[in-house]
Amino acid sequence: MPDEKGAAMLDDPNAVTLAMHIPDNFISPSTGGVFWVIMIPVWALCLRSVIREATPAKMSYLGAGAAFSFLIMMFNVPTPGGTTAHGVGGALIAILLGPQYAAVAVSVALLLQALLFGDGGLITLGANCFNMAFVLPFTAYGLYRLLRRLLPSGWKERVAEFVSGYVGIMLAALCVALELGVQPLLFHTDSGQALYFPFTFAVTIPAMLIPHLAVASVVEGLITVVVVEFVRRTAPDVIEPFARVSETSASSAGSAAHAGLRRSAWIALGVVALLSPIGLLATGDAWGEWGAEDFMSATGLDYVPQYIADGFTWNALLPDYSLAGLPDVVGYILSAVIGIAVLTIVFRLLALAVHDRHTAIARG
Repeated sequence: MPDEKGAAMLDDPNAVTLAMHIPDNFISPSTGGVFWVIMIPVWALCLRSVIREATPAKMSYLGAGAAFSFLIMMFNVPTPGGTTAHGVGGALIAILLGPQYAAVAVSVALLLQALLFGDGGLITLGANCFNMAFVLPFTAYGLYRLLRRLLPSGWKERVAEFVSGYVGIMLAALCVALELGVQPLLFHTDSGQALYFPFTFAVTIPAMLIPHLAVASVVEGLITVVVVEFVRRTAPDVIEPFARVSETSASSAGSAAHAGLRRSAWIALGVVALLSPIGLLATGDAWGEWGAEDFMSATGLDYVPQYIADGFTWNALLPDYSLAGLPDVVGYILSAVIGIAVLTIVFRLLALAVHDRHTAIARG
């Protein structure tokens, strides 16, 4: 039985590593299409909100947030059982700027990863964005607002920030588990062989949730606390209005504070880019991202699902964050730099659209 072999994989500390990006052919095109249909209006509403409300300064921070999300998703950390997981940064962008900004930032980062680096899929982009750019930031933001009302004063800001990041990414991981786990129940041959992802909920839910509960959610929560608290002290008027401690503190930051924050943000991005090869320490393929050529050896199955063996493929320019002829570490760092550069250009162009709109409104 596939689930018995899948369960055995969970007990093997050297089997595989874990990730949240769903590749193409691991869910059916119809499943992927459902999430595209869900996300298109979400993207439209969030982008319209950003263009209407954003200031040029806020767009600069949004670009930095997208670059940080891109980098942190390259930055794998070890989890129990020899697996790895990564943060997303969606909670901290939601708290700092608003969940609609986080949806735009993380979606653009995921699109870049899929197109340029082959990390995640194109058919599955809607599902990946639903999990990491919608469920994560909107859940985190809503929970943060709720906890700020309920918790007593003192450490309530930090507790609310940590819990929002922790729960947000955990729910995103649960969504991945459900999307993968339903595939063999809906799509299989008459003999019972899965056509897409072969393991059901009994395998996917613990495989996704255990590493996230133990490590990835903690990382997301800590990153959220550290970054939000730093911004709160440096330039509090950047923070989304509801998350501010007070309007008085929000009005105290001047242009020097903003310049210092922007400088700190880009320095931090540079440091994270240089440290990104730590993600190479993870061994094996990511859990749920096995290639057709090593599928049977990675999963213990005696077959490769039909559409994983012969389905849609996208030839990324820099697959697996590598450049031909260069050492893996160098290729990983250059991929991080390229990602930052592309995202900077994208969000500067978006900032021009925001500027043009504001200019048109000012002219009446």
